[in-house]
Amino acid sequence: MASSNSSNARDDARPPASEKPELAAYLVLLDEMKPRFTTEQIAEVTRAYTFARDAHEGQTRSSGDPYITHPIAVARIALEMQLDHYSVMSALLHDVLEDTRATREELVNTFSDEVATIVDGLSKLNYLEFKTKEEAQAESFRKMLLAMVTDLRVILIKLADRLHNMRTIDAISRERQKRIARETLEVYSPIADRLGMFKVKNELEDLGFRTLYPMRSRILDNTVNKAHRNRDQLVQRIEERITASLGEKGIEAVVAGREKHLYSLYNKMLKKQLLFQQVFDMFALRVVVASEDECYQVLGIIHKLYKPIFKRFKDYIAVPKANGYQSLHTVLNYVDGIPVEVQIRTREMDEFAESGVAAHWAYKNEDASVDPTQTPYWLANLLSMHSDTRDTIEFVESVKVDLFSGEIYVFTPKGKIVQLPRDATPVDFAYAVHSDVGNTCVGAKVDRVTTALNVPLESGQTVEIETSPSELPSPMWLNFVVTAKARTAIRHFLRNLDKTKAQQFGQRLVERALSRYEHTLADVPEKDLNALLAEFHFKTIDDLFIDVGQGNHLPSQIAQRLLQPKTGGGDSAQVLPTRDTAPLLIEGREGSVVSLSKCCSPIPGDHVQGFITAGQGVAVHRAGCRNIRRYKRRPKEWVAVEWAPGISDVFEAEMTIQLMNQPGALARVTSTMSLMNVNIEQLDFNKRGEDDILIRFVLSVSDRLHLARIIRRLRNLTVVRSVKRDR
Repeated sequence: MASSNSSNARDDARPPASEKPELAAYLVLLDEMKPRFTTEQIAEVTRAYTFARDAHEGQTRSSGDPYITHPIAVARIALEMQLDHYSVMSALLHDVLEDTRATREELVNTFSDEVATIVDGLSKLNYLEFKTKEEAQAESFRKMLLAMVTDLRVILIKLADRLHNMRTIDAISRERQKRIARETLEVYSPIADRLGMFKVKNELEDLGFRTLYPMRSRILDNTVNKAHRNRDQLVQRIEERITASLGEKGIEAVVAGREKHLYSLYNKMLKKQLLFQQVFDMFALRVVVASEDECYQVLGIIHKLYKPIFKRFKDYIAVPKANGYQSLHTVLNYVDGIPVEVQIRTREMDEFAESGVAAHWAYKNEDASVDPTQTPYWLANLLSMHSDTRDTIEFVESVKVDLFSGEIYVFTPKGKIVQLPRDATPVDFAYAVHSDVGNTCVGAKVDRVTTALNVPLESGQTVEIETSPSELPSPMWLNFVVTAKARTAIRHFLRNLDKTKAQQFGQRLVERALSRYEHTLADVPEKDLNALLAEFHFKTIDDLFIDVGQGNHLPSQIAQRLLQPKTGGGDSAQVLPTRDTAPLLIEGREGSVVSLSKCCSPIPGDHVQGFITAGQGVAVHRAGCRNIRRYKRRPKEWVAVEWAPGISDVFEAEMTIQLMNQPGALARVTSTMSLMNVNIEQLDFNKRGEDDILIRFVLSVSDRLHLARIIRRLRNLTVVRSVKRDR
């Protein structure tokens, strides 16, 4: 085993010279460690190297190199990140649990529980069985994320591992290259961004971009190189003038040029549909000074030298980004009409901008724990998301949502800044304040004006949430919330509420069914009730109610079965109802026990009919829905339903609009909807002809009257030929 040889290196920080050729790679790492680590620490790292080397004996990479060269390269990257010697040891050992016969107990006994925990957090779950490959990958990612909540070194080493894999990706098949590159762009570079590690993030993105889109990468690279030759002198002139002006004011500063990396440039052009010439921050100057006060002094001096472009100034010092990034950004309109971005920051801010959390990583031998105050807010939320989410893939998708979001900054009524992703709504804000505030949210005021709960917020707004103890989260909120915290909290609440709701709803259905025969549950003898529970294998009557509430048994059948002993007719006896009951009132927020059918999308004000559906409780259809026909021969499954009065919620409605095929037509329609406080959930082009365009809209509306007002307003537009509600 690997551990049997590890003791040979305990008292010697340098491995014997008789090792294999890959020793040269380790000797480079050894020389790089000497300025940072003590002799004892280097000796421990060498033990880890020997253990990993022996454990991976005989294994090779796709390139043909000995496998141990990969852990050595990952350890060098971890060292460049300024991580501690435990991290370098863990980097050397990061694949031994996954790819060799080494065990966690062996790592604990040979090294320490700390090293074993980090390595375990880095290892995949290949020893468990999963239904799908997707589930296995999601569970592995989930484990890594949860491990990094308590020890950030897990994700830092994982980033180092991914970075080296991307640097050597040419050795594997094209199919695997594309899969790994896509995963890098979707998961790992956003994590590096969230942790403020821009140097790592930029390299991961450029490597992923070149791998996934080689042709686009080459074309853009050539374009940048041509522009670089033309603008070199321009940037140098601005740099010299700024340096001279700051020197006259007695401000010591380092002024240097910076070029936007390829993937960031590509992404910006793609998302904003910009030409290459329209990217303002293609070339930028970075001014690094000693203090925060000097940052603002420099800003004033530069704005006197060059006129800034309106609305292109951003103060990330006063309001840092989610990852802790701080800097002043301004775009200058140079005399030649060429915009140049200038970033102004302190030395500490500049160091953090390059390395993120790794910049202030300061582990001590006696205390290797992370200061919880340094744990990013996004990372701290992972634990609550984990506890509220049972499904692994759902958890990972929620994390991805938060990874990719841009940021807006809004205020509480007391002036506290709350950071949210772009397109966040008042409900997202409510859950960001506290889960209890979100769960009891009934309304919102934005800048003192009452606003619908589904309207996206904008930076600088002040948001006030109105709550009611009797209010419950609505399933409809899942149609528009964007934060993982809100989505997870709503699902968690509804999931826990489902059984309670189903039990209460099922009891109501059984009571109503019995009342048609002028009986109540109190009239049913206990022995008859127990016989029914035994027959259907229910432990308690509540289990029976839950089953009925979920639509697995018809309430009319349960009522007849409970009343059959009274007739003395046995199983063949039929008990006839003696009267009808009042319709069941629905609000649209009953959760799983009442579902609004997607085939016809009923909204308050529509004539509706309910049907018992196995596993779904009562499915509500519009009275004219074509799917009602299949229930005509099954009257026992019908449930009379009506809308409850005073419903305050949003519902999805679909419509098709026939527009004139002319410029600006769609813009007029969407702006009209915006003025009417309507949220567009989905937009599809069904047909495009020479004269007309058919567009299908999915809108969030409050009721049938609200929808009618929208249709009436749209029909008055000259560009609209017809408006029709679908289904």
